[in-house]
Amino acid sequence: MILDLKNIYKDYQQDKLVVPVLKDVSLQVEEGEYVAVMGPSGSGKTTLMNIIGCLDRPTSGTYQLAGEDVLRCKDREMSDLRLKSIGFVFQNFQLLSRQSALENVALPLSYAGIKKKERRERATQALERVGLRDRITFKPTQLSGGQKQRVAIARAMVNNPKILLADEPTGALDSKSGQQIMELFQQLNDEGVTIVMITHDRNIALKAKRIVHIIDGEITEGAQKEPEFENDVRTGALSGKEA
Repeated sequence: MILDLKNIYKDYQQDKLVVPVLKDVSLQVEEGEYVAVMGPSGSGKTTLMNIIGCLDRPTSGTYQLAGEDVLRCKDREMSDLRLKSIGFVFQNFQLLSRQSALENVALPLSYAGIKKKERRERATQALERVGLRDRITFKPTQLSGGQKQRVAIARAMVNNPKILLADEPTGALDSKSGQQIMELFQQLNDEGVTIVMITHDRNIALKAKRIVHIIDGEITEGAQKEPEFENDVRTGALSGKEA
């Protein structure tokens, strides 16, 4: 078990009012799984992502990541765990505009104290892995949306994290670029990368091997992909914005 959340509650205080966001959420992910957490806006999926990503702490519950008790970690320890164990892919890429693709990808290695020569080698390999060897000197303004997201994925993978956490990874992309990014995720998962993807889009969720639904802060269903949709997913025949 690489990720084990049990009985997670998250409340926020607004003046004197306590607002519950997550309500008794339990989620387990095995190593090598590809899981989509699907829910509409306001369902609590972003809050759940922040907790999984060690960006926030729950009000109560337990969370183990690769056997480590996350909630016992102090802030510095949690920051180190996040750096070493979790790769993030965001909807809006979160790239540094003045840095090259290579420099953006190497950034987590710099935080990890890796020497410059090794940073460059590993960042180059990560960009090769996502098909951008010929774009290492390009800055984000010189890249398409799909290429920016590939750089972001390379950055997320450069530290060999235990889990890749993707938040609406195709939300800012056109249909063709989105499809290419989802194909890349499938390739990474085939190589053994554990992926947890947050999405509101059912067509995107169907690309994963398991779908978990979250509504009003509660996990309401966890199931394998509905079989009647699998042919459409394989052939790219789903309607709407394809990714």
